[in-house]
Amino acid sequence: MAGFKDLKGEGHAPTLFMAFLYFDMSFMVWTMLGPLSTEIAEALALGGHIVSAGEKATLLSLPILSGAILRIVLGFGVDKLGAKMTALISQFIVIAALLTAFILGDSITYETLLLVALGLGFAGASFAVALPQAGQWYPPKLQGVVLGIAGAGNIGVVIDFLFAPKIAELWGWSAVFGVGAAMAIVVFIAYAFMAKDAPESVYKANPKKLADYGKLLKDKDTWWFSLFYAISFGGFVGFAGYMKVYLMNTYQADMSAFGLDVLDEGNVKVIAGYFGALCIFAGAVLRPVGGNTADKIGGIKSLYFFYGSVALLVALTALVQLPFFVAIFVLFLIMANLGMANGAVFQLVPQRFGKDIGIMTGLVGCAGGLGGTALIKTLGWSKGEFGGYMEGFLIFSTVVMVAIIGLSLVKTRWRTTWGTTAGGRI
Repeated sequence: MAGFKDLKGEGHAPTLFMAFLYFDMSFMVWTMLGPLSTEIAEALALGGHIVSAGEKATLLSLPILSGAILRIVLGFGVDKLGAKMTALISQFIVIAALLTAFILGDSITYETLLLVALGLGFAGASFAVALPQAGQWYPPKLQGVVLGIAGAGNIGVVIDFLFAPKIAELWGWSAVFGVGAAMAIVVFIAYAFMAKDAPESVYKANPKKLADYGKLLKDKDTWWFSLFYAISFGGFVGFAGYMKVYLMNTYQADMSAFGLDVLDEGNVKVIAGYFGALCIFAGAVLRPVGGNTADKIGGIKSLYFFYGSVALLVALTALVQLPFFVAIFVLFLIMANLGMANGAVFQLVPQRFGKDIGIMTGLVGCAGGLGGTALIKTLGWSKGEFGGYMEGFLIFSTVVMVAIIGLSLVKTRWRTTWGTTAGGRI
């Protein structure tokens, strides 16, 4: 198995570093609205717009939705314009969105925020640019470690929850967008000078066509993997985006009391950010553990365990009003299992679609974003219609059970067809 020391003398280290930095910064920006949801809603209320539960869910889900669709768009951009030019255009749009929110501040309207949210979707789509650009420089034997480094940007959402509420407390919610824009501009400049597209002597491009996508969409396994990733990554990014709203609506008094005793003088928004970061951290860092587990016992068996744990824990959250710290522990376990399920899904995908992994990454990644959008909207609908989250959680738990049934339907066929020559445990 290749490690960091094997990268010495290979590829282009500045491009690998900038791909990581670009993706990490982008993932942080992509999920920025989540930890600021309460502060933004309060600012809009002062301007005369009371944000409903449905409107809040729409605002939080829009970057996830646009990021999902734009992954495919930017994938075509990489083929036509090159990874570097596509990344620079995408980063410019994201910076413009951040500056719009910063400059308008408390005078911003809900409709303008929706446009900002759409712009932030370009940050979420960076997955389709940063990983191919880094991978193009390195031989097949190093793809695992290279894509692992470039794709370590999931931690960006944890940074959001740790620091965004505190910055908002000190200088106002729009200052977070100002700080984000300043950081993004620095990354943009560094990327422009340091990152390079791989020359033809190193990497020969094989541009994707719409027909290639159409061919794979006719394969039923494409849809199975899309369902599985819509649940694992969609669950992770959906809960991450909605985490603060859920904690504020359900455990505000508990967090306020805890803050008075221990942390931040009772600033419940900051406390919610800290606890949200703790839960999201589990899913962000344990993805490789899920992949490693799948390597050892098989992707299907791993997903049985991860999905089963999520279904039970989410149902428990729906049906029982858990004490605050028990609820945080349960949310931590839910996010941990979703993160590990992400790794398990992508232990299977390359074995089934090794020759088309680039296209499949776009398709399955898009499905993951759509799953996150659906989860956020479901939770917002549940809160708006029933005044709580029981129905929303039960729907998600049911969908996870459907995926478990799906695993049972495909496991024999997978293990007796492509699984026999896949080279890894199925």
